[in-house]
Formats: sequence, C-alpha cells, structure tokens
Amino acid sequence: QVQLVESGGGLVQAGGSLRLSCAASKNIFSFNSMGWYRQAPGKQRELVATVTKVGSTTYVDSVRGRFTVSRDNAKNTMYLQMNSLKPEDTAVYYCNAEQLITRSDYWGQGTQVTVSS
Repeated sequence: QVQLVESGGGLVQAGGSLRLSCAASKNIFSFNSMGWYRQAPGKQRELVATVTKVGSTTYVDSVRGRFTVSRDNAKNTMYLQMNSLKPEDTAVYYCNAEQLITRSDYWGQGTQVTVSS
C-alpha cells in the first residue's frame, strides 16, 4: 500500500510563504500525475496544482503566479511552494497521486494551512 505524508503546513501572516512537502513510500516516477488539493471549512475539495511525471504543471487560476508545484523523483517527494499567501488560501491541503496502469488513486492525510489577515 502506498503512503503519502504531507508536511510543512502551519500558521502564517498574509503575504508570507510556506512550502508543503508530500513524501511517498514508493518511487514517485511510477505515478503519472501528482497534485495538491485543498478543502476549506464548508467548501468542496478543489484542485490547486498538478505535476506530471515529465514535469508538466497546471494551476487553478486563484493561485497561478503565487504557487509553484514541483517533484523530486530522487527523493520521492512533491512540493508546493506557496508565496504571497492570502487568508482565502486557508484550508487543509492534501497530496494526491495517480497511477494509470493500476487505476490507483492515493491520498495523504492532509496538512493545515492557516493564513491570518
């Protein structure tokens, strides 16, 4: 069973930065795509950013230009660098990994990000 463990969340003031990490228990090159999702209280979980195994990235409009997703295959870790944070970025952030050949979808337990105004 694949495990994904997020870290790096916390409390930060508006305009500040955080870097989230997602460490996988297996070689992440086996995942076709990895991504970050977030869920704020009372809202649905939304996709924030994705990165494919060849490094292609996508972002939701609200974070484009402020967040950067990356993956280090050698360290089996995905990152989300979050700059210029806003109070509306407050949410639990989840790591996701997809493996098409096995039709598998894995999730981490989530890490809380709180941005104060």
